[in-house]
Amino acid sequence: MAEVVAETERLILRDWEVEDEARFYDIMNTPVVMENLGGLQTPEEWHEAFVRISGFTRDWGHTFWIIEDKESGEMLGFCGLKRVNAPGAGGLTGTPEIGWRLREGAWGQGIAKEAAIASLDLAFGEFGYETVIAITVAANVPSQGLMIRLGMVRREDLDFWDTRFGPELNPAIIWSLDAADWPKARAALGSPR
Repeated sequence: MAEVVAETERLILRDWEVEDEARFYDIMNTPVVMENLGGLQTPEEWHEAFVRISGFTRDWGHTFWIIEDKESGEMLGFCGLKRVNAPGAGGLTGTPEIGWRLREGAWGQGIAKEAAIASLDLAFGEFGYETVIAITVAANVPSQGLMIRLGMVRREDLDFWDTRFGPELNPAIIWSLDAADWPKARAALGSPR
């Protein structure tokens, strides 16, 4: 059974299980979900990503955790922490990064916000990070909106060209949040929803 790393009012964030590889691919590999993430993945590309995501817990003690609905057990996506490993990231490589990806049916319900709050609590609490960044692209306006609501600050000086993608998904846009700013930002968020 997978380890639960955080629980919120509506959600469980947990480690990955072997069975999650196919299940996640089936529900998340859609044109709409993958639009700003490089497009649809082949099963082989997803398997490589799954191996990397699974290894993050071993290497750093955290990963982009599975998000499940607490009541139904439905897999909603992932949210959590990893270390920057994108090609072209330069000096950001190894920096703690928060990220999320939700199935389309979970959008607009505050799920990403609720999971991100739990992940940032862990980042600045249990893991003791001083700074956490988020990476997105210009077209991903909803994710940038959440970054703003979380109290993150736009860091144009840290943007980079991710060599996996063409100009439609570049530059990689960086947002940042410092541990010292998290208590005030968290208080301003009100309800996790």
